[in-house]
Amino acid sequence: MGEKARQRSGDPVMYFDSLHALLTMEGHGVYVWTAYLLTIVVIAAALLGPLRRRKRFLLQLAAELKRAQRAHDVSAGTEP
Repeated sequence: MGEKARQRSGDPVMYFDSLHALLTMEGHGVYVWTAYLLTIVVIAAALLGPLRRRKRFLLQLAAELKRAQRAHDVSAGTEP
């Protein structure tokens, strides 16, 4: 059975004979897997960076509002 016929029938097509062959990729595996790893790290940083900055901003804003409220209470003479 040809490869196209196997693909049409739904059978999986194996491009590597073993897990070792997949990882080594005839000597190119180090470069390929390093590229995948770096790509994942960059994408994760691009996604997580704004979330961390937003959290830090909200904490700073809450602290600033608390300080402003305390200053307002002191000037109004309502501090305990």
